[in-house]
Amino acid sequence: MTRKYDLQLEPDLPPVDYPQPELPEGQDLWIFGYGSLMWRPGFDHLGIRDARLFGYHRAFCVSSIVHRGTPENPGLVLGLDRGGSCRGKGILCPADIREPVIDYLYRREMVTSVYRPRMVRIKLLDDGVMASALTFVADPSHAQYCGKPAVEEAAKIIARAHGRGGPNVDYLKSTLEHLDEFGIAEGPLHRILNLIERGI
Repeated sequence: MTRKYDLQLEPDLPPVDYPQPELPEGQDLWIFGYGSLMWRPGFDHLGIRDARLFGYHRAFCVSSIVHRGTPENPGLVLGLDRGGSCRGKGILCPADIREPVIDYLYRREMVTSVYRPRMVRIKLLDDGVMASALTFVADPSHAQYCGKPAVEEAAKIIARAHGRGGPNVDYLKSTLEHLDEFGIAEGPLHRILNLIERGI
């Protein structure tokens, strides 16, 4: 029986010349999502489970110069930065569509190369099983990597930035709505939003 999968590859996203990870043949692939991949993976899958990644944390460490800002007035978007841990979602990609899904994710996540693919170990929280997963981490050597701005500075940047995808603050609000829905506590992000709503 042939299975049909939903690959929503956006036609204007160019291919990315970067090697795919070496994976065992015929094995399903876990993908770790910490942002929009959690609620908008863009491909059919075998399931999504709560997961935790150790060694990286979710942070506004990437300057956005297209979707949520401009080169003259950059915004901030999330990346995985070194240290701590991050609760997110493990998305299980079927083995028979691994290559097109990885190609799709490279196009989606690596347009400016500020994110880099990494094979990491995640913990599936419902049963404690450890699994290998593909995720995308911020590249500290990239010009768009901005470290970790203080909460007050991040609030000022996000409050004033606007890009092709709309106001930067809408990105923050949408992210928090989904994280709250998943029961994922993100105090620093809520503090940033509270400062913006209070006029900083």
